[in-house]
Amino acid sequence: MQYYGMTLALRDDPAAIARYKAEHANAWPEVLARLREVGVTEMKIFLLGTRLFMYCETVDGFDVAGDFARCSDDETYRKWDELMRTMQERVPEAGPGEWWATMECVFDLSWASPRAGVKG
Repeated sequence: MQYYGMTLALRDDPAAIARYKAEHANAWPEVLARLREVGVTEMKIFLLGTRLFMYCETVDGFDVAGDFARCSDDETYRKWDELMRTMQERVPEAGPGEWWATMECVFDLSWASPRAGVKG
């Protein structure tokens, strides 16, 4: 399993934010199936203000740029993506050609070990 944190912004428009949330509450079954087909095993999207954070787990060997791009081979997924992009904006930290900006993992509880001598 591989995992990723990614970020994107929503347009600063209450109607766009409400629609984005409503669309995701009723995500299209074909889109969910396509994500699973390309290797996404888990996805969660969080929102604070206009900033989105996506946590994504994938199969081993998943390539963020290539495998997410393969989603667009499906016409229904492409329509979903086009609709979502009407409500989204790239973040300033995004790299060239990046829509969802990949974040660096700086902490994972599974990496941590208790400090010697520390009493709970």
